[in-house]
Amino acid sequence: MKNLIAIAFLAILIVACASEEKKEKEVSVNLDQYPPKLVKVLEAHGGLETWNKQKLLKFSKGEEIHTIDLSNRKSLVVSPKYTLGYNGKNTWLKEKDSAAFKGNPDFYHNLFFYFYAMPFVLADDGIVYDATDSLIVEGKSYPGIKISFKDGVGASSKDNYYLYYNPKNHQMEWLGYTVTFFDNKAKDETSIIKYDEWQDIDGLKLPRSLVWYEKDSIGNIVPPKTVNPVTFEEVSLSTKEVDSTFFEEVE
Repeated sequence: MKNLIAIAFLAILIVACASEEKKEKEVSVNLDQYPPKLVKVLEAHGGLETWNKQKLLKFSKGEEIHTIDLSNRKSLVVSPKYTLGYNGKNTWLKEKDSAAFKGNPDFYHNLFFYFYAMPFVLADDGIVYDATDSLIVEGKSYPGIKISFKDGVGASSKDNYYLYYNPKNHQMEWLGYTVTFFDNKAKDETSIIKYDEWQDIDGLKLPRSLVWYEKDSIGNIVPPKTVNPVTFEEVSLSTKEVDSTFFEEVE
């Protein structure tokens, strides 16, 4: 009897170890596919493997509560006046008052998730990395990495992003980006975001506030005349997935 118990215990232990090993393999990442500079930025923010273990992200932005499935990028945005979701195939919108939502649901449903999940979303599949000039702001130089997309990747494959980081600690400081969603035409003019504050969430350094900067008449990056930071609060990450119906259209 004792031998049977010992064998059973050993079998359970082997299965548990195998399961744990499988989990480790699932989150392992081949970092050789990324530019070394980007790898250092990802490590400065907690590491891509730590990020990839997460299944669900939730944060509040003003009155909106955003929930994103990190595995498939399904999303849900809930506010007192409307609910907006993407179920993996279609974007849907429910408004409590007529025209309560101002904007394009297809463009908006993952807009702030993408800004929020920097720099980790810049390690997605289908991305092309290139060198770019450093960004100079108030006499300080920030090295950069240009990010573009292979044709057909995402809803706006002609978008370009420019990640700029602190050369001392490789922490992300700025993001330049173009918007091609509405006309599908490549752009040279970029908008600039300062990643003003960061917060530690479960071992990951994620944004607390963003500030959109402006350009003066000769193209210098300058603070906006009126600073209206976008702040992210009540942030949580989970390694557990939600039911797929969570992102379906509400009745």
